[in-house]
Parts: sequence; structure tokens; C-alpha cells
Amino acid sequence: MGVAVVLLMVGVFSLAVYFFRRRSREWTLIFFGAFNILYAVRLLANQALARSLFALPTSFWDYLIFVITSLIILPFAFFLYQLVGAKLRKVFRWIIAVQGAFCIVEIVGAAFGIKLQTLHAVNDFVVLGTVVVNIALIVVIWRNAETVVAAREIRIFFIGIAIWMVFVVHANLLGLHLVPGENSEFIGFLAFVGCLGYLTALRIFANEERLLAIGKELEIARQIQSSTLPREIPSLPHLQIAARYVPMSAVAGDFYDFLVVDEQRLGVLVADVTGHGVPAALIASMLKVAFAAQAEHAGDPARLLVGLNRALCGKFEDHFVTAAYVFVDMQRNVLRYAGAGHPPLMLTSRSSGAVRQIEENGLMLGLFPEAEYFATEIPLDSGDRCLIYTDGVFEAMNATQEEYGKSRMEQFLRAHGDLSAMALTKALLDEVSHWAGHANGRSQDDDITVLALDFRVPAAAS
Repeated sequence: MGVAVVLLMVGVFSLAVYFFRRRSREWTLIFFGAFNILYAVRLLANQALARSLFALPTSFWDYLIFVITSLIILPFAFFLYQLVGAKLRKVFRWIIAVQGAFCIVEIVGAAFGIKLQTLHAVNDFVVLGTVVVNIALIVVIWRNAETVVAAREIRIFFIGIAIWMVFVVHANLLGLHLVPGENSEFIGFLAFVGCLGYLTALRIFANEERLLAIGKELEIARQIQSSTLPREIPSLPHLQIAARYVPMSAVAGDFYDFLVVDEQRLGVLVADVTGHGVPAALIASMLKVAFAAQAEHAGDPARLLVGLNRALCGKFEDHFVTAAYVFVDMQRNVLRYAGAGHPPLMLTSRSSGAVRQIEENGLMLGLFPEAEYFATEIPLDSGDRCLIYTDGVFEAMNATQEEYGKSRMEQFLRAHGDLSAMALTKALLDEVSHWAGHANGRSQDDDITVLALDFRVPAAAS
């Protein structure tokens, strides 16, 4: 009884560790826990004290013991499956499938009235055959271990199973009435559980170390990426700029930067790399270098995008970049705009309150070397406001999977025309966050970047 209680506690603890520390993703915890729980329940079902607690017939306990005896080999096989390399996993999948089929046949046979004694005898042969096959495979795995760690894991497993199998074989021979004595399989099982527990702990610690290493690398990547973003917003007379950047994760694929020509002229790039995480961030870093190299074409948005596209083509296969480039010329009070598969520019007129979506798009960057881009020139009046953004703003979903949408963005811009550029970008992101339910624990679905440019044309020039 005491052994059963200990094993049951170990099994429950193992499952609890897995479910409360999901970031470790160590599947051996699941199979180790299930293995212990099944074995503990079988031990308890054999105890008169445990049976006396429930008013159930003897036939129920006999059937329960048989079902557990049939099933218990499956978590054992799945545990071993986690230890083997990719080359042998196909073999183990076949073994597990055969074992599962035998379990179903035996359990269904018992339900339809086949004598449990007969099925126990069949199960004994299945277990003995499985033991022989698994030990042979373990020896093969041990000899062909690809790493020192794998060899150590197999060695620990082999020691545990060797001890237990001596007791298992004895118990099955007892069941076949080939040897005399009493069933003491639980002693070998305790030794085996100790080895499995030690092995599981080693894997958990290894996973934790790996996660710590990944965390450190992500932090370094985050610091590198943050260094690619502008340290400060350029300051030009009669032009107020506000930028908001909210990455989905530690590193992101959104990017923005500036090319300052002089005190009256400025280029602004906002880009979005497909995907998330480190790959997208690396491409964004490449984009910064390529953008800086286009400084001589700052006043020509179409030519600048052509140069960026040629610089990025052939550098990656599974990603592309959408981009919007705006060149502001405060001498002539005009804005030149060109896009590459990017959401449309939004331009608000302070005099009329109207909001226009301006879309001058070519193909996404990085896919076609000969892609062409075209620019449009827009005259500016004092009080006009330009909003450049990535799709993470309007594609934010609420709990009913409804997008925030561009029309709501337009309504927001019309309703908040009196706010400064800085206040507007903050208020917009607050509203999007509220819409998406981030305050209620819902995670952000995409990186978000918003830039607002407010034009204050001198009275004499207007």
C-alpha cells in the first residue's frame, strides 16, 4: 500500500510539473507520470483495504487490473520513444501501433466475455516479446548513440530496465506457472522508477539550460535590433514627427528610419518584414544597411525603392518586405510618396477634416529584381497630417475575430484632429489595444509601428 501511494504521488507530481511549467515542453514528464499512476492504481486495486473503500464487485477490480496491465506498456514505449534519435523513431512508431492494437483487442475481448485468465496469458507473451524487442533496440541505440548525452540517457535507461525486467520476467513466468515463488515485481519497478526519475530530471535541467541560453540570445538580438531603430526623432522647422513601435515579441520585423537631407527636407521609411521573431529581425537589420546606402536618392521615392529591392533580392527565400517611403519637402510644401505592397498612406486635411487613403504601390521588396515603383506628389497645407503605419494596426482582432479595420482608423483620425502627433499616436495604440483586449490578457497578434507627421506651413508661404 505504501509503495502504491508513493508512486501515485510521484506520478501526480510529474504531471503537475509538466502542466505548470509548460515552457519546458518535456514530454517524458507526461509518460513518466502516466506510467507511475497506472502502476500505482494497479497495486491499490490488488489491496483488500483499497477495495473495501468502494462497494464494487470483485469482477470490476479484476477487469480494472487487467485493463491497466494491458495499457501500462504504452506510456513505457512512449517514454522510450522520446529517447531515441530520428532514425529509429519510425521503428518505434510501428512497435507502439502494434502494442496499441493488442491493447484494444484484449480490452474489447474482456468486455465481450473472454476469460481474463486467458487474456492475461496472452498479455504475458506480448509483454515478454515486447521486452525482448525493446532490449535489443536499446542495445542498438546505445551502440549508435549520436551524442554523449544520448549515450548517457540510454545507459541510465538500460540500467533501470535491466533491473525491472528481471522482476517482470519472473512475474510473467509465475503467471505461466513455469516457476514457483511470489510476485515481487514492484521492487524492480521502484528501481526502474528511480532511474526514470533521474533521467527525466536530467532532461528537464537540460531543457532549462537551453531555454536560458535561448533567452540570452534573444536579449542580445533585442538589443541589436533596438540599436537599428533611430535613437531620436529628427527635428525640422514646421514639421512635428511622432513614432510608436510596439513589437509582438522580444524581436520583431517592423522597421522605420529617416534620411535627413537638410533642415527643410526629410525622407521617412516604414517597413514590415513578413514573419516574426529572429529571422524577421535579421532582415530588418539588412534593410537598415540597404536604406542608408540609398541616401543619394532620398528625394526620389520610386528610385529609392528600386534600390532597396535590388539590394534585398536573393538574400532570403521565404520572406519579403512591404514598405512605404515618404519624402517631405518643406521648401516646396509637397510630399512625395511611393509604396511596395504596403498599407495606404492616410492624409488628414485640417481645413476640411477629410481623410484620404493614398496608395501608390509596386511589388513587395525582395522578390523580383526588375520590379518597378512609382511615386505620387501631394501638395501640403498647414495643419495637414500624414499617418504611416504597418498592418498590425488595422488587422488587430477583437474577441469575435473582427478586425479594427482601416475605416475605424479614418474615423479615429477625423475625431482626434485636435491632438498633437505624439498624443494621437498614443491614443490610437491605446484604442487598438483596447479593441484587441490586450488588457484582458489576449496576446498581440502582430508587430505595430505608427508614424504621424504634422505639417505647419509658415503663414507667409501658405
